[in-house]
Amino acid sequence: MAVPGTERKGSCFWCLKAVKWIPVLFIITIVAWSYYAYVIQLCLITVENTIAQIFYFIFFHLFFFMFCWSYAQTIFTDIGRVPNNFRLAEADFEAYLHHNDSLELQNRILENCSKNLPVTNVTIGGTVRFCDKCKMIKPDRTHHCSVCGECVLKMDHHCPWINNCVCFTNYKFFVLFLGYALLYCIYICLTSLPYFIAFWKGDLQGMGSFHILFLFFVAIMFGVSLMSLFGYHCYLVLENRTTLEAFRPPSFRGVGADKYGFHLGRFKNFKEVFGEDAKTWFLPVSTSLGDGISFPQRNMDEDQEGLLHEHPFDEEELRYP
Repeated sequence: MAVPGTERKGSCFWCLKAVKWIPVLFIITIVAWSYYAYVIQLCLITVENTIAQIFYFIFFHLFFFMFCWSYAQTIFTDIGRVPNNFRLAEADFEAYLHHNDSLELQNRILENCSKNLPVTNVTIGGTVRFCDKCKMIKPDRTHHCSVCGECVLKMDHHCPWINNCVCFTNYKFFVLFLGYALLYCIYICLTSLPYFIAFWKGDLQGMGSFHILFLFFVAIMFGVSLMSLFGYHCYLVLENRTTLEAFRPPSFRGVGADKYGFHLGRFKNFKEVFGEDAKTWFLPVSTSLGDGISFPQRNMDEDQEGLLHEHPFDEEELRYP
């Protein structure tokens, strides 16, 4: 998350950085209140059956712990750095700027600088992807984030609710965060529903009943939002696409735009994000395959129709940059 050179920024910069944490603090406040409402007001005060109390208490803390763990990992995992060998030498960058009136000459400079780099993605016009802010040739699937102020590996999007970019290093954590947050909301809805009904029947009295009422409504509200977002990112995982690539398919050298360029088959796509070991798939620990710089690609000559019918991919069909 840290941007190089921030130590030289002024007070306005740091005030802006502090403001960006407001959405995160809002989420933390809601979660902290939901813990109080569920554990204290529902489990300890409202629920009278001891067996039900234990059942509610244990499973609530299981979902709560996994949700908080994955959320923390999503927030505090560093977005990674583009290696220095992708940065243009000062002389090359000056030559690039000098020829700002000739795109052909600029691209020739970039082609020469990128000839030994594992780069296959190009711009829509077929030229080398270059970030003039970072003075770097962009690795495949890398994009510049204006909020973070740097190029981000396999960038999906910048999320204000985590005050971080969703990218190669934390995408698994982000998907797990959405999944566990959804399970957290569903569990609260299902276990508080009988007491919500009792409230409307007038069988539940006291101030604690209002906590349970609002807890149910908040869980429903967040649950509906999370359901669509989690479902969408499950789709992206299985298609091996980022949110940015879903809106604009990546272009490949000599091929052009191809939204299936990184599609390896759905199970292999899943393992690209969650890793090879099934025991760690649903734990927020780093197991994603690769380095975030280069990615396996399907055979560009593979028939599109075969891909759409999920034709199985063998290892020799995958092309590595």
